[in-house]
Amino acid sequence: MSPLLLLLLGLLSLVLCVLRGRSRRDGEPPLIKGWIPFIGKALEFGRDAHKFLEEHKKKFGDIFTVQIAGKYMTFIMDPLMYPSIIKHGRQLDFNEFSNTVAPFTFGYPPVISRKFPGMREKIKRSFHLLQGDSLTPLTESMMSNLMLLFRQDHLEERPGDDGGWRSGSMYEFCYTVMFEATFLTMYGRPLSAIRHSRMGVLREDFIKFDIMFPLLIAQIPLWLLGQTKAIREKLINYFLPHRMSCWSNMSQFIKRRSEVFNQYDSLTDSHKAAHHFAILWASVANTAPATFWAMYYLASHPEALQVVRQEIHDVLGLDGVEFTSDRDVTLSKEQLDKLLYLESAISESLRLSSASMNIRVAQENFDLRLDSERSVAVRKGDIIALYPQSMHLDPDIYEEPQTFQFDRYMQDGRERTDFYKNNQKLKHYLMPFGSGSSMCPGRFFAINEIKQFLCLLLLYFDVQVEDGQTRATLDSNRAGLGILQPTTDVRFRYRLRTV
Repeated sequence: MSPLLLLLLGLLSLVLCVLRGRSRRDGEPPLIKGWIPFIGKALEFGRDAHKFLEEHKKKFGDIFTVQIAGKYMTFIMDPLMYPSIIKHGRQLDFNEFSNTVAPFTFGYPPVISRKFPGMREKIKRSFHLLQGDSLTPLTESMMSNLMLLFRQDHLEERPGDDGGWRSGSMYEFCYTVMFEATFLTMYGRPLSAIRHSRMGVLREDFIKFDIMFPLLIAQIPLWLLGQTKAIREKLINYFLPHRMSCWSNMSQFIKRRSEVFNQYDSLTDSHKAAHHFAILWASVANTAPATFWAMYYLASHPEALQVVRQEIHDVLGLDGVEFTSDRDVTLSKEQLDKLLYLESAISESLRLSSASMNIRVAQENFDLRLDSERSVAVRKGDIIALYPQSMHLDPDIYEEPQTFQFDRYMQDGRERTDFYKNNQKLKHYLMPFGSGSSMCPGRFFAINEIKQFLCLLLLYFDVQVEDGQTRATLDSNRAGLGILQPTTDVRFRYRLRTV
């Protein structure tokens, strides 16, 4: 048989395998493949992941496998089973996924590599600088930077003609403030100025990159994504070492990461910069829309806004601080921790807006134990997925789940932690930040900076959503990737409070 014929037969065999796909084996969950080879159910899932999963849950039960863009994903829909998935370490791994997808997306080489021995562990240890005692200087720096931006960009503006009211676009307002304040807190300031020039240009390029992020995570080749590669290069170049060396007041977290990168001669300056850019994305891309939703829901519920505002004044009053709008205000980490109604309102907005997907990759063929009675067979390379949005919107767990209730996570003046499914207490009931080994290490800082933003907003301004607009809705294009953005921006008005 000729080599050409052998090649053709091999290609034919490969095509037939792709067309046929795999079939369900004994002990495996129901298999949903779709009629398009390789693509499977990717298009339906992408249109509305929550609706897709709920429909298939009704049809197939709490566990089923779906072919999505060449991957086989087993979804666990019962939150009572979540702890069984989260506690698996050896057989279910997150690092394999992150070590492939993140380098492709942000443009640096895989961290788990012989070229960079020990780098992954050192990077992981650096995240401790976002938690515990290290959170205090970060919180103080963020407070100072937010106050700077509010004072220069909003508090010194002249009142408008309409009773002092000014109008704006709420998502743009939140994004602009949080982007620059976070940048200043993480990376510091220029040596000869208190703010970076051309921050608006950097933000616009960042947003252009972020729009393409879902396609990058899906590992669509860069050459198919228009100007994305050029935009990414421009963003990476902003963090080249010779530029960062001219910044002052850099966070200990970024300093430590720079020290780690400098220990590896084979890591180029461009790759070091790409790592820093990745942290900027991780710090802003979900926090900015989360800030928007918290602001939107409070502004849309004046009674909730008033309770939260009074709580802020009460906490300041406990420390003998009498707020006046002509003076800068500072809230410490300890004071932020006392703002329980504010935290509940933020948690409620996260419940309604988050659509993250917690994934693990099976390292071998094995039987995955789900509870005392059930187990399912999974194959090596398959993705095991939790989709907490389905839990967040479950009427068996949350009464009127589509309704914003700012005090949902409060009970008798304390944080509420008891939520139930089928009369069993849930260990995990709110999961906007992932779970287990893949839980966001910056979650405490993120909550604090949202609190700080809202504190300044509510202390200094009256805020109202403008009339004549439809209710803000979630854009499902980023389902599975974190906090969903609004489909359209929301017009609002604000004026300086006379206190």
